[in-house]
Amino acid sequence: MDERQFEQDYDPLLPESFDTPHAVFKDLRARCPVPHSDAFGGFWMLTRYADVARVLDDPIEFTTRIRNVVPGASATGRRPPLHLDPPEHTPYRRAIDRALGPKRVADMVPVIESHARDLITAFVARGGGDLVEHYSSPLPALVFADWFALSAEQNDMLWRTAELFVKAWEAFDVATVQMTSERLYALARDLIAERRIAPLDPERDPVSSLLEARDAAGKKLPDEMLVGCVRQILVVGLVAPPVFLGSVAVHLARDGALQDRLRGAPDLIPAATEEFLRLYTPYRGFARTTVHGAAFEGRAIAPGEPIALAYASANRDAAVFEDPDRFRLDRPNIREHLAFGRGPHRCAGMAMARVELQIAIREMLAATHDIALNGDVRMSGMPEIGPVYVPLRVR
Repeated sequence: MDERQFEQDYDPLLPESFDTPHAVFKDLRARCPVPHSDAFGGFWMLTRYADVARVLDDPIEFTTRIRNVVPGASATGRRPPLHLDPPEHTPYRRAIDRALGPKRVADMVPVIESHARDLITAFVARGGGDLVEHYSSPLPALVFADWFALSAEQNDMLWRTAELFVKAWEAFDVATVQMTSERLYALARDLIAERRIAPLDPERDPVSSLLEARDAAGKKLPDEMLVGCVRQILVVGLVAPPVFLGSVAVHLARDGALQDRLRGAPDLIPAATEEFLRLYTPYRGFARTTVHGAAFEGRAIAPGEPIALAYASANRDAAVFEDPDRFRLDRPNIREHLAFGRGPHRCAGMAMARVELQIAIREMLAATHDIALNGDVRMSGMPEIGPVYVPLRVR
């Protein structure tokens, strides 16, 4: 960043409750839609849908190579596909997509259902507790273990390490972030070595698919990039679901009528999940930098300056979504939400994520007669947005 001075328009370090971030974003969209923050070395933030979409639709001008998340940047090597732009990112993305095809996702459904039922049954038996610790955090870890064909020991290490990694990231504990990141790299290296010796079906296993992948010149993908890619996949799917499902639980605890309606008509849960994704998008810190400089809403951003893309704010922009703070099952343009991003870096796992989240919500409602808050939630820090502690009482 250069020596220019900017007014502090947004402070992500202020204490937050469940509702305050969205109130802040609403004010910013109206008053200062491109705020600047001094936090994390300084960054800009885009809060309006049109501005976020403009960046996502132009990966050449708005590169992900320099900064792809606020706060922080990779200190331990490049991790495709997120850290590369097209066309370099494409063979990695194609390999991941191959292992997430419709048949593979369909095969995962009974696996996800079994894990969700086991977890929520135990949660209800104890009368509740922290939903994140006992349900929304272990569920995606168990799902990933099946997708990657991890051993029980590897799965336990992944979950515990990823949980520690996320908490350290939110606390800006650089030493612990680096330590846990190295553990994840070690797991990635082990998986690659195992699959080289005994490859699995590349239509089902992401590591085997990556090992078969070739770049535009027909060459194998470089070893260090393969390790980085597997490391990226291992953690990315474990971060958002716990926060998102925590937000859904808070919303349902506040709306008993919606609980009852969805319990009585579970066929509405896919539509409800999409509206929950719009309302409670768990990201505000994915980032890009402009190559040549850009202007948004009258503010000039220089090349290399981090630009945070507040998906959570864009999805409540009244210019796109009517009555944006209200839950509506019948939104005609619900598929325009940006919860999974957009463009070449749109979430590769969104098909499986949708299935996982729908099942998690359905099983949570099916196993309970009532969900109620039993204390104050604790919120995540940037780059996520949402609760990391959700105390519930269930019956």
